[in-house]
Amino acid sequence: MTDNSALAGIRVIDMSRVFAAPVGAQILGDLGADVIKIERPGVGDDGRGYGLAFLQGKDGLDARQSSFFTVANRNKRSITLNHSKPEGQEILRELVKTADVLIENYKVGDLKRFGLDYESLKAINPRLIYCSVTGYGQTGPMAPKPGYDGLFQATGGMMAVTGVPAGQPGAGPLKAGPSLVDFVTGHNTAIAILGALMRRSVTGEGQYIDIALLDTSVAMVSHIMQDYLLSGDAPPRLGNGGNGGGPADLIYGSDGIVYLTAGTDEHYRRLTVLMEQPELFTDERFDSNFKRGKTNRAELIDIINAWSGQFTAVQLLDMLDGVGIPAAKYNELPEVWEDEQVKHRGLRARTPHPHAEAGYVDLIASPLAGMSESPATIRRPPPLIGEHTDEVLSELGFDATRVAQFKAAGAI
Repeated sequence: MTDNSALAGIRVIDMSRVFAAPVGAQILGDLGADVIKIERPGVGDDGRGYGLAFLQGKDGLDARQSSFFTVANRNKRSITLNHSKPEGQEILRELVKTADVLIENYKVGDLKRFGLDYESLKAINPRLIYCSVTGYGQTGPMAPKPGYDGLFQATGGMMAVTGVPAGQPGAGPLKAGPSLVDFVTGHNTAIAILGALMRRSVTGEGQYIDIALLDTSVAMVSHIMQDYLLSGDAPPRLGNGGNGGGPADLIYGSDGIVYLTAGTDEHYRRLTVLMEQPELFTDERFDSNFKRGKTNRAELIDIINAWSGQFTAVQLLDMLDGVGIPAAKYNELPEVWEDEQVKHRGLRARTPHPHAEAGYVDLIASPLAGMSESPATIRRPPPLIGEHTDEVLSELGFDATRVAQFKAAGAI
């Protein structure tokens, strides 16, 4: 059967750990690349120990698959390799000869000590695309420093525009729940590599890629940061308020919560009619999008909540949908998976897992699965530490005697 994956035939060496860079490598794996994950013998990726939940292994097996690891390492083969050993470096260089991409997130200059930096490996394979993912980038006064998601939510401006608005109880900056800077950095990593692969198809040459969480964190503030660059004024925190027109916020029914976005004049007019308060449409407090979404937002939301509390969440959604006003039910995490559209899109991806007690693991489907000719797919569950070491070494041409020597030397 012909593999119609977008990246069929592309080999990726994933020397990264924890979250941002592993997410980037996983995206390439979802698109069909052969991703070989390099892990420390006996220890593995540090991310295997992160998170609040762990996969239950079959027959008491400690699979060492935390939620952090599980969400970022499907479609990969794991080999153990100690790159500080000469024998480990030998294996890695042989692997590089067969590879298209190498992703690493070691401290700046760390791999150069072992002759595993871009310039050294480029001499072995000029077509190699070498991507380094760090907190602060490869240059500058802070380049040597380690970096984690929360630091960049604080530094890059994201927390400055996230949280309870000034003047309200609990006002102040707030970190987003998920590791969003890490996650988006992973996507930027994959995009940069895809661009480099396209360029290589023309020039035949690889290149070096410098990806930084700091860069991503500033870019993520997006249109709100652009507001500041254009006006010189820092926009206020809006809490759950929308960033465009208004009213846009959570509204409360008698038994649940709905998010409402009546962001255009027409949407707002329809809302005032639905509420049987048409005079609000011309009320000078709310007669512009700016007033409804910014200056008098809280006052208008209080009026809407006084109305919405008469109805259940389902009734609110039905009424709003009936007059064409965008709205959505607020879901707790268990409710997300009961949502009819989430079910229809197949976003809970039950994947066979030979080492799981249940025989499977539920994963989050790739948002790239909707490609008509080369969809992203899940072909492998996240691997055990070194699960594929012997398989990959055999593919590289190392026989059983040489593999035994590598093990004796502590290289694998």
